[in-house]
Amino acid sequence: MKDVMAATVILLSLLFGLPWLTAERRVSQDEPPAVEKNVPLDEQVTLTVWDGEKVQEMTVAAYLPGVVRGEMPATFELEALKAQAVTARTYLYYKVTTGSKPGHPDAAVCMSPDCCAAYTAADRAAEKWGDKAEAYEAKIQQAVQETDGQVMLYDGEPILAAFHSSSDGVTAASGDVWVRDLPYLTSVESPENGDTVPNYYSVKTFTAEEFQKTFAAVHADAAFGEDPAQWVQDAVRNGSDRVESVTIGGVAVEGTEVRSIFSLRSASFTVECTAQEVTFRVTGYGHGVGMSQYGANALAAEGKTWQEILHWYYTGVELASYAPQGYTK
Repeated sequence: MKDVMAATVILLSLLFGLPWLTAERRVSQDEPPAVEKNVPLDEQVTLTVWDGEKVQEMTVAAYLPGVVRGEMPATFELEALKAQAVTARTYLYYKVTTGSKPGHPDAAVCMSPDCCAAYTAADRAAEKWGDKAEAYEAKIQQAVQETDGQVMLYDGEPILAAFHSSSDGVTAASGDVWVRDLPYLTSVESPENGDTVPNYYSVKTFTAEEFQKTFAAVHADAAFGEDPAQWVQDAVRNGSDRVESVTIGGVAVEGTEVRSIFSLRSASFTVECTAQEVTFRVTGYGHGVGMSQYGANALAAEGKTWQEILHWYYTGVELASYAPQGYTK
C-alpha cells in the first residue's frame, strides 16, 4: 500500500489499476497443478521478481514475508497479520493469473508499492524494529506459514484483493472508486476509530491562491469568483460517505480526483473556504476498498480469526489452497 498520487489516472493505476479490473483471465485452474505432499505450498511456487535492479527467482515463502513486513505494522495482532498474508498472497496470484507484467517484462511481480505491493527486506525491518526484531520477525513468519497456500477465490479464481489503511466507519464499494463494481468488493462496516488509528483525522490547509492554482493546473477552465462560498459547491456523498462528486471553480469533478489533486489521505473529506485559505478535513487513509488494515486489527483484538476477518471484508469469497499453473516446481 503509498498514497500520494498526481491525477485520477494515476490513482486508478496505483496498487489496483484499471488494467487489472478489466483484464481477461489467462491462466485456467481447470486442472490443478501437481504439488508435493508434506511440502508447504508456498515453497513450491516460484516467481520471477523485479527488485528495481534485477530479476530474481523467489519462492512465495521467501517473497511473501517481505510484503507483510512492508504493508502492515508488526505490532498488529497475529490474526490481523494472517489476514494480511492471505490478502497479499491472493493479490499476488490475481496479478499472476491475469498476466500482469509489472516493472519488467520478464517479471511476474515486483517490490514496488506503485505497481505491486510494498516490500521490506528482513535486514531493513530489523534495523527499524531494534531489540524487538527477533520477536517481530517470528510473528511475521508465523502469519505466513500458518496460512500457507491460502487464497481468497470467487468463482474459482483469485480475487482482486484490495486493501487500505483505514476507513471512515465503512469501506467503499469498488465502483465508488474505480470503473465498475465487483461482487466481492462491497461496502461494509469497519470498526476502527480515532482512538485506535494514528492520524485517523487529518487537516490540510492551502492559501486561497495555492488552492486555486493547484486546481487550475489540472482544470484550466476553472473560474473562481470573489465569494469563497461559491468556490466549492454541490458535494455529493456516496453510500460509504465519501465524496462522490463536487463542483470546484464551476468544474464538476469526482471526489477521488480531488483527493489526488490535493494529495489528501482519503476521499472522505469536508472543505471550508475563506478569502484567505481553504481547509480540508479528512478521515481515514487510502482508497477505502476491501480490507481496512486497522479495522482488521480491531476485529482481531475482539477475538476474530483471520478467516472471520477476511469474510467480513470480502463478500462471498471462498478460502482455499491454491497454486497458479506454471509456477510450481
